[in-house]
Amino acid sequence: MTHADQAGARGHVQPLQQARARAQAQAQARRQVQAEQPPQAGRGVLEGAFSLLDAVARCGGEAGLTALAVECGLPKTTAYRLLEQLVELGAVERSGRGYRIGPRIFRLGQGFQPHPGLKAAAAGPSRALARATGATVGICVLSQGRALVVDGVPGELDELASMRPGATWPWSTAAGKVLVAGSGPRVPLDPIPRGWAREAAAIRERGAALDHQELIEGVCCVAVPVRAPGGATVAVLSALVAPGPRMASLTQAVMRTGRSIDARLSARRRNGIS
Repeated sequence: MTHADQAGARGHVQPLQQARARAQAQAQARRQVQAEQPPQAGRGVLEGAFSLLDAVARCGGEAGLTALAVECGLPKTTAYRLLEQLVELGAVERSGRGYRIGPRIFRLGQGFQPHPGLKAAAAGPSRALARATGATVGICVLSQGRALVVDGVPGELDELASMRPGATWPWSTAAGKVLVAGSGPRVPLDPIPRGWAREAAAIRERGAALDHQELIEGVCCVAVPVRAPGGATVAVLSALVAPGPRMASLTQAVMRTGRSIDARLSARRRNGIS
């Protein structure tokens, strides 16, 4: 290579090195700016933390950092920082290689009261219904367009369809239909299923909704409204059993239990008990 060739090669390398140096300096400047920026706005932090809590709860057991970050659409470093803060607060726990819901969230959840006195009024009748029929019994309320279980009594179908508090079911189940039918136009359904207005009217007139293995094979459900003293539907009582000839008698038993809970709610209201 001649001196002229060597000089030309050096002439090409030097601008490339300069470009790389500028890119590195710019990247360093960006990192410095990010480090000096104030923390994420309070609303954003809360949304991220609750999004992670929801994701951990949906996993049922434990969930890893990467999976949680992807599920919530958060950078991995952000997810890690929020999760560690939640660990310090007792909201989540480290478990093996992942995270799980912590005791503080459990304690807070026990205080959830969708309607004054609902859990206390429903506890005794629900247990009696489960003992008498063997059914898996649940009390649900409407939450974000789904039936949310707030209390339950184990029964014969726990492995197929648990009524564990915190679980949710589609509104198209018997329990969900009773809740939506009792809520009127306040609950938007998009799109509105064809024939729903007629079905909702029939549920209100009959005072119950039935599900014959429509959602889960081997599971039938009877659901009836739980009404506040003013007559508004505030919850639903549902009983899950295996298919069989006892659906008619079960329907009557569930309806009687629902009326018993209604009466207890009214009594608590009269006596000023919440």
